[in-house]
This record gives sequence, structure tokens and C-alpha cells, in this order.
Amino acid sequence: MALTADTTALRDALVILGAAGIVIPAFARFRITPIIGFILIGVLVGPYGLVRLSDALPWITAFTITNKQVIEPFAEFGIVLLLFSIGLELSFARLKSMRRLVFGVGAAQLFGAGLLIALALIAFGQDSRAAFGLGIALALSSTALVIPITGTSGAVGRNAFGMLLFEDLALVPIVFLLGSLAGASAGLANFSQILLTGGATLVVMMLVGRFGLPRLFAQAARTKSPELFLSATLLVVILSSLMTLWAGLSALLGALIAGLLIAETAYRSEVESVVLPFRGLALGIFLITVGMSLDLTRLMHDWPMILLALTGVVVIKFGVTAGLLRLNGVRKGVAAEVGVLMGSPSETTLIVLGAAAQIAIIDPQTAGFWQVVTALGLTITPLLAKLGRLAAARIEGGRTGAPQEDQPIPPEGRTIIIGFGRVGRMVAAMLDVHNQPWVAAEGDIDTVTRARREGKPVQFLDARRRQALEQLGLDRARAVVMTMDDHVQAAALIRQLRADYPDLTIVARARDTSHAAELYRAGASDAVPETLESSLQLSEAVLVDLGVAMGPVIASVHQMREDLRTAIRHRAELQNAPRLGALKRPAKPSN
Repeated sequence: MALTADTTALRDALVILGAAGIVIPAFARFRITPIIGFILIGVLVGPYGLVRLSDALPWITAFTITNKQVIEPFAEFGIVLLLFSIGLELSFARLKSMRRLVFGVGAAQLFGAGLLIALALIAFGQDSRAAFGLGIALALSSTALVIPITGTSGAVGRNAFGMLLFEDLALVPIVFLLGSLAGASAGLANFSQILLTGGATLVVMMLVGRFGLPRLFAQAARTKSPELFLSATLLVVILSSLMTLWAGLSALLGALIAGLLIAETAYRSEVESVVLPFRGLALGIFLITVGMSLDLTRLMHDWPMILLALTGVVVIKFGVTAGLLRLNGVRKGVAAEVGVLMGSPSETTLIVLGAAAQIAIIDPQTAGFWQVVTALGLTITPLLAKLGRLAAARIEGGRTGAPQEDQPIPPEGRTIIIGFGRVGRMVAAMLDVHNQPWVAAEGDIDTVTRARREGKPVQFLDARRRQALEQLGLDRARAVVMTMDDHVQAAALIRQLRADYPDLTIVARARDTSHAAELYRAGASDAVPETLESSLQLSEAVLVDLGVAMGPVIASVHQMREDLRTAIRHRAELQNAPRLGALKRPAKPSN
């Protein structure tokens, strides 16, 4: 029976979801990045893979994707969500602090590498217009692959992020530059109009984002509905991308600005957590399309030229990138690692190659050759990342993960306060007195709004969802203080945190001694019963009023508190004897 278009689309969706279900756990088990897995799946199920066997084996079409164009919109959406996530990690203050790296080193790296690649192509006999078009296209590096590997913090991540950010901002001007090389006078005449329209659109987006987004997300947050919050987030991303497309700019720029605007609100952590699963799946689809672009027949036939071309691009980009970073004061190891990592072409290279072929700067055969080179370069990006780490470790003896001396060290070892009611506020105030960094998570948007007006680092997020808490940096936290009223939720969260972070200090608020014993069994380092503390404070007050000296009173109160806590812990251990090891109090981190 012949497949209808709808049936074919459903089959393609099944192949993609099945591939994700196999690739992610299988490659995670062997500690291999799933990036390579998705690309190999694309090669296997694509038009240059198993599809070629469909005439001899008709049943094999059930495991292939015959129409790449069907899934390309989903792949593009994955890149849009990635740029949106990058915007979430930015802020206007951070962008300002990175302006030299973004607009100085980033611009020099892109145009310097593009010029050298163009000169090399001219030396090999390429037409000058085509050489400059190819040079600027191949000088682009992959945001979609590099950022998930390095992140945006630390010495390597920060420098790679700055240069990639400039490339994403420069995508539209690059297309116009190609139009000028082709002599497209009509396109150049519209350039000023697009700049004017685009500038006005960005101003409108800034104003709407500044005053409208907080109100939109506040209403979504008050409903306590994760689905509505996700819908509001996707609405903002898609509308922003459509607005910049309408203005003649890139959809990626719209997504980046949307993330940047939300990053200035209290909803950044919650938005990041709800988008993360969709971004991962959409990026997986993008990588499958990259694999589907690899023509294995051409690769085997022209492999010497393809390998030579890819090696030349990587070497030139490595030299320019590492050299510029060294001139900017970056350590040798970090410069080498970033240089190697940024060496391969980008997913946006495919976009620029397509635009160059459309306006006849390069012929279709040349474009096809460099598309294969680009797809192969994207495939080896994780291998380049490993090679860069090895090179950096050899140069600096493994110090590459440390921040640069000239960059501020990101806040580490802060305390996470879950719940910012009266108890959470008091804990935060005491941490401030002793100059201890902290961040708070709160699920009530009105409480978050009041706290942020006072300049407090309070984020709106649902503490019941573990992914949301991860956005606050649980892996780097020094302690977690839980002040929530829901004792069932508190115990469940403590149990989960203790399983994942055995050495994390977890201090929890309890209603009474029975509740405290339950929290100790769940894995709390300390559980503080409200009834116990109120009794001790009353005792202290009455003893002082009776004329007993303050020193002995405070000492006796401290001793009583410690004795009662020891008794509660002992009771918890007796009630849950098999978990004695998990209930041991973690050692306090040394200062």
C-alpha cells in the first residue's frame, strides 16, 4: 500500500524519536557525546544511507527519512531555541563587559580567518569573488555544537562564546556582503531601509520586553500551570523571531534578544528549565539533518581533496583564533583549546553557501563540495574539542579549567535558599551580615517581585522540579536551606538532593521534632524544629529576666539545642537503621 504524505510524515517522526531514544542513552552509557550519534543516525537513515537499498529491500523504507525538507523546519527551530538559551545566559551588564571580546576579537577572528581562507583559495585557482564568499562562509564556527560542549562560563567557554556571539550577530550583514560581491545593486539599495526597519523593530522589542514580559510571565506564574508557562515562553521566542524576520534580519537574532530580555527578569531560571528538553530534541533533529547531508559516495570518491580542504580550514582558523586570543592576554593553553574547537565550519556556513549559490557567486558543484566539507567538519567537532583539551593540558599541565587572571571569578560556593517567606528572608539577612553569597528560589511571583524590587537575588521557579533547581548551580552550591511549609515535598526533595549530592550541606526547617526526624531520615544535615527553637528562645528570655547572667544562659541554651538535635537524629537512625550511612552528617567544607 502506498504511503500518503501524512503517513510519511508520521513515519519520519517515529524514526527521529526512535533515534533519540536509542542514541542518547546508548552514547551516555559509553560516555560519548550524543552529537556524534545523531549525525551517524542521519547518515544511516538519510538519502545517502539505507534509502539506496530500498529498491532491493522495500521494507527498509520504514526505517529511513526520504524527504529531508520535511524535518528541516524543526532543525531550524532547534538553532532558534539554542540562541534563545544563549540569550538567557546573557544580561546587558555581561554583554557590556564582553564588548571588547565580542566586537573586537570576534570581528577580527571572523574577517581575518575569512580573508586568509579566501587568499588560500585564490592561490589554488579559485575565482576571487567566489573565494571571498567561501572564505567568509567557512570562517564561521558552530554555535550549535561548541556552546553545548564548553558552556558560556570559564576561560574556554567565555572566549568561545564571545566570538560565536559576534558571528551570530553578523549573519545578516554577511549575506548582504555576498550580495555586493555579486553586484546585486537592488539588494544594496534596500540595505539602508532594512537597517532602519530592523533598528526600529529592535527598539520596539526592547520596550515591549522591558514593560510587557514581566506582566506576561507574572500572569502565567500565578496560574501555577507549567504548561501555560511553557506556552508563554514559546510564544515569546516565536514572535521575536518572526518580528526580526519581518524586518529583514535573522530569526536567530530575534531569539537571542528574546532570551536577553527575559534574562533581565526574575523568570530566567524557570524559563531555561522548561525550554531545555525541547532544545535538546530540536538540536538532535538538526544534527540528524547534518548527517543526512553527508554524501558517502562523494566522500569516498573525493576524500583526499575533502580531507585537504577541511584540514586547511581548521589550521587557518586555529592560527587566527589562537593568535588573536594570545594578543588579548589569554593563556597559551586556553588559546590553543579555543582555537582547535573553533576550527571546523558551522551550521550557518551551510546557510551562507546556499545564499552564495543562489546569487551565482559560486557554482552548484563547488557549493556541493564545500557542503560535504562542512558536514564532515561538524561531525568531527566533538573530536576537535577532545583534541583541544589534550593540547591545552599538555601546554599548561591541566590548568585549562581555571578562569583567566584578568577575568572576574564567577560566584561559587553560594547558599541556595528554597523559599523566600519570613524564614527565608531571615536566613538571607544573616548570610548578608556575614558576607556569604546566596540565591533564593521562590514559587510565589508576588514575593519574588517584592524581593527583586529590593535588589535581592531571588528567582521565580518551581522547586518541585529538579531541572529548575539545577539552573541555580546545585553542583557548585555550598549549602541548601529549605524553608518550605510542605513537609512531604521537603522530604522528597531532600531525598533526591542527598542521592545526587552526597556531600552537600542541607539545612531544613521542620514543624516539630517528629517532622525533624523525618527530614533527618530523608538525608538532611540539620533539621530545625520551629517548636524547639521557640521554646529555647522563651527559656532564654525568662532566665535573663530572672537575673541569670547572659553568658551561662546562652551556653545552656546551646547545649540544650545540641542535646535535643542529637536525640532527634538518634531516633531517626533507629527508625531507619538500614540507611545509617546516608544519614551521616556531611563534613563541613573547609574555607
